[in-house]
Amino acid sequence: MAALTELSSAELRELHAQLTADYAALVERGLSLDITRGKPSAEQLDLSNALLTLPGEGNYRDAAGTDLRNYGNPQGLPGLRAIFSDVLRVPVPQLLALGSSSLTIMHDVVVHALLHGLPESERPWSREETVSFICPVPGYDRHFAITEHLGIRMIPVAMTDAGPDVAQVERLLAEDPTIRGMWCVPVHSNPTGAVYTEEVARALVSLPAASDFRIFWDNAYAVHHLTDDVPEPIDILSLAAEAGNPDRVFVFASTSKVTYAGAGVAFFGSSPENVSWYLSHAAVQSIGPDKLNQLRHVQFLKDEAGVKAHMLRHRALIEPKFTAVSEVFERRLSPYGAGSWTTPTGGYFVSLDVHDGCAERAVALAAQAGIAVTPAGSTYPYHRDPRDANIRIAPTMPSLAELVDALEGMCTAILLAEVEQLLG
Repeated sequence: MAALTELSSAELRELHAQLTADYAALVERGLSLDITRGKPSAEQLDLSNALLTLPGEGNYRDAAGTDLRNYGNPQGLPGLRAIFSDVLRVPVPQLLALGSSSLTIMHDVVVHALLHGLPESERPWSREETVSFICPVPGYDRHFAITEHLGIRMIPVAMTDAGPDVAQVERLLAEDPTIRGMWCVPVHSNPTGAVYTEEVARALVSLPAASDFRIFWDNAYAVHHLTDDVPEPIDILSLAAEAGNPDRVFVFASTSKVTYAGAGVAFFGSSPENVSWYLSHAAVQSIGPDKLNQLRHVQFLKDEAGVKAHMLRHRALIEPKFTAVSEVFERRLSPYGAGSWTTPTGGYFVSLDVHDGCAERAVALAAQAGIAVTPAGSTYPYHRDPRDANIRIAPTMPSLAELVDALEGMCTAILLAEVEQLLG
């Protein structure tokens, strides 16, 4: 079978007729399938159902005997912080266990910087004429939503398999003094699955930049592995300190895809000065986190080994789904040269690139056939993919059978969109 670009006009018209018929049959099925968001499946959530019986009646004190039903302890339970300290490479005194959403913490950190500035800031960020963030692309749409919502200018830089293009980042930091932040998902990056190398991480914390420039190190998938090839965690705070920029990095993580997506625990880590800065502002909006939820997580996960064992059970449920993505795309798209995709070793997404100018049309065709996919352009700032090529695939939530149905229909939509474009 020849690639689409190698077919004659007559062959393209014949294929278009076949794909049009296939697409009509797909629409006729009346599907209602959703692969838009990286949500855990019900079976994954069931893995944590023991949480619902914890901490148990009368069991509301921590190891120090503190009554966790009351106010206080804004840093969160030391026991829970200890479990995740090594995973995140953040010392326990510099790691906070907070509410259920790391995204909320990221949002609040940006707002605090806008309203009050960071320890090194000459003035609050909101008093600067322009504040800019570097955004590796394709990247996480909810990161971009925060900065866009708060009026922060976003500057895209290309992702590589080893992390952001350091040369681009270095050039931007040298040329643009308005840059105050950078989004990073260092392990199994959303959506490409890239894993930052230590070389890239060391470069990012070493580059000359504004004194209050911060890397937002969102380690969302630190324990979400799909293979036995588990990357060694990067001690980003130590690297920053060695580079003479100890305050450069904010570390974020959560148990949202470890236990319950809506009732987990989020973490914030950084230098001692940054942690003190954060706590000084957080104290105004909260007297302390939900420590009973933290206690049940300590009792459920127990230790770092317990986290690893629990995540192996997650892997057993979702690894077949990622395998299915590769199998369907290889069978349906490869023979036509109709796309390229990542094969991540962890995380929750597959990044698919179709022919330039076809992503939006393919997603619209899929939607008309009852298959909901993340909108084209979502992995770029302002929803503008300059190539109109990237589509994020989220395979975890549907059943395997539903996922294969959605992928098959998506491939029909992609092929039809690409043939339409070639026919002009």
